[in-house]
Amino acid sequence: MLYGGIEGGGTKFVCVVGTSPADVRAEERFPTSTPDATLGRAVAFFRDQQTRLGPLSALGIGSFGPVDLRPGSPTFGFITSTPKPGWQNVDVAGPFRRALGLSVAFDTDTNAAALSEWRWGAAKGLDTFLYLTIGTGIGGGGFVGGRLLHGLVHPEIGHLRLPRDLAVDPFPGACPFHGDCLEGLASGPALLARWGRPAESLPQDHPAWALEARHLALALVNLICAVSPERILMGGGVMDQAQLFPLIRREVKALLNDYVRAPAILEGIETFIAPPALGARAGVLGALALAQRAVEEARAVP
Repeated sequence: MLYGGIEGGGTKFVCVVGTSPADVRAEERFPTSTPDATLGRAVAFFRDQQTRLGPLSALGIGSFGPVDLRPGSPTFGFITSTPKPGWQNVDVAGPFRRALGLSVAFDTDTNAAALSEWRWGAAKGLDTFLYLTIGTGIGGGGFVGGRLLHGLVHPEIGHLRLPRDLAVDPFPGACPFHGDCLEGLASGPALLARWGRPAESLPQDHPAWALEARHLALALVNLICAVSPERILMGGGVMDQAQLFPLIRREVKALLNDYVRAPAILEGIETFIAPPALGARAGVLGALALAQRAVEEARAVP
């Protein structure tokens, strides 16, 4: 059975057809522009692939957000109050159902990435873990009690509020909703706004990275205390900096101050706070996993 997957990001869309990380039969990526142009290009990709490869069993979409994940809602499958210009209140899932006649599984991009890491990657066998992406935005998802993390809406880890001393660091933040939330302080656009240069152009010894590690560690400590994850995976373009993981781990241990006395933190923090095993492909492979899971669950219903 073949499945389609879409990682819908604020910067780019990635579309694939396949069954697993070892079996991706077609792939296309393109910049996120207007909703009509972007979704239309994705629909055309899957139409072409169904002609070439055969029918798809389902389509999975992991989307940037916020999104509406309530199945009974009239806006299920919509992006809602996003800061991405032009994408507020856009129906993402609907055009694919209508144009392709497929069942569409829909979730956040970070929950999709968490699902792929649980199925094929660095979270295999874990019951409770978190996945964070640090890039154009900051988002998070994961598993709690063996299930993807949903609730009132979905996790909005990027908008955690952090303790700050404005006398020492007066940067107002870059989030249009909250100013100096985690995303407003530590995302790629926040680094650009603060330092006047893209994150990837900053040298490894730039003071930006110690501050970035501090902000991220503060968020992780809050999540460790609130969720008690067995592992935290961190992906996204900002995390491509090799020096960040050691800085974050050191800050987390210092902030916890030996209060959470788990061997995973005290002795194995290199694997407790780690990159995703599937790397930058975790999100789009997670979309495939969403489609697979939807078919599996439908078959399991008597």
